[in-house]
Order: sequence, then C-alpha cells, then structure tokens
Amino acid sequence: MNITDTHAHLYMKDFNNDIDNVINRSIKEGITKILIPSVNNSTVQNIIKLKNKYPNICYPMVGLHPNYVFPNLLNKELIKIEKWLENYSFISIGEIGIDLYSNNKKFLFEQEYAFKRQINFAKEKKLPIVIHCRNAFDYVFKFLKKNNSSIKGVFHCFSGNFNQAKKIIDIGMKLGIGGLITFKNNHIKNFLKKISIENIVLETDSPYLSPHPIRGKRNEPSNIRIILKKISDIYSLSEKKIINIINKNVKNLFFN
Repeated sequence: MNITDTHAHLYMKDFNNDIDNVINRSIKEGITKILIPSVNNSTVQNIIKLKNKYPNICYPMVGLHPNYVFPNLLNKELIKIEKWLENYSFISIGEIGIDLYSNNKKFLFEQEYAFKRQINFAKEKKLPIVIHCRNAFDYVFKFLKKNNSSIKGVFHCFSGNFNQAKKIIDIGMKLGIGGLITFKNNHIKNFLKKISIENIVLETDSPYLSPHPIRGKRNEPSNIRIILKKISDIYSLSEKKIINIINKNVKNLFFN
C-alpha cells in the first residue's frame, strides 16, 4: 500500500513518548506520507523537527488555526507566518479557516481577517490551503468563492451536508474524509457515494477523532486503514482501487 494521511498533528504532547513507534506502525500499515498542519507559530518548529527526523514521510504545513486567533497577537502571528514562508519550504497553508462551534462570534472579524490574509499567502506562494470549518460554512465559502479560480485546497474533516459538498467540489476543492465516516450516527456515509472519489482525500486528524471501533482512544496515522476500509465498503471498490485514485488526488493537490 502507498497511503497518505493528509492531516495529523504528530507534534502534540500525546506523541511525546512514542513517536518513533507511531511512525513505524504507520509505515508497516502502508502509510508512506503524513502531512502535518500547524495551529500557530509555536508549533511550526516541532513540525520542522519531525520533517527533518522523518524525511519523505512527514511533510510540513504552516498556518494560524482560527481557535488561535487572538486580537492582541494576530498581526504578530501573521507576520511570523510570512517569515516562515520566506525561509522554509511548506507544502500547504494550513490549517486555516473559521470556527463558530460555540456560536461565539466574538472574534469573527479577526478570524475572517486571518483567513483572508492567509489565502493571499497561499496565492502568492502558489500553495494549496487546508481549511478548518466548523459551523461556519457560509462565512468560509464567501471567501473561497472570491478566489476559486486562483487557489486549491481541502476542507479538512468535512462534516457538512450534500449541498455543501457539491459547492466545495464545484469550486475545485477536495473533501477531507476521516474517522467521522465510521461513526454509526454520521450522516456523510448516506450521501458520500454520490460524490466521485476524485474529490476526496483521507485523513486521521491524529490524535483526535479516532475511528470506530477505537473511538475515544488516541488516534494515529496507522488507523487510516480503518477509514480506508469504510470508504471501500461505501463505494463497493477494492482498497487498492481507492488508494490509486486518492493518490492521484493527493499528488494533484499537494505535490504538483
């Protein structure tokens, strides 16, 4: 197998004691690439360390996550991201976006400002974006629609409805499908087969969102095999066929 986990936070403290074992298990399960998004500047250095320790396996991204957008630090954070982009090679800007999970619009202006600035970074550097969108589809889509001819990317951990999925695909974006698809009460599996596999990539979001039947435990990239099995069942295609198609998606999005 030759599988890419397009979203894993391997720099989190959850992996401090056994990262070598985590990487080795991933390789054993056929995961050959792990893409690692930052959430703020303090995480970027550890991501680069992982990239240097595991070359051609770990691939770094840089971005300011909407949950880390604070008014007093916002411009400093964005300036630092610009400097990282000037001095280091990243495969994507991410993860970025808007999060209104608690219906809290207190920092909505700052989130939108950060999102717009980072979209511009991606356009300048000709990089894809990895989007965090939670209870904020209309806000996120507003910015993407303005830039749909000049930027590509993926909606990480897609949890929307079929109409939203179609809108995302229509502007050339991919859907990031992870452990949610294995949950018994998840609605995405009811319409996913209507979406061409050419429009999805796989992810774990490690250490979060472990797939069923290990839900509640620490997630890691090797568990993408569980997600792959579920995708294979939904589309009634072999895992090998699924991987071949998704590998092309990953290459076109991140490695062109």
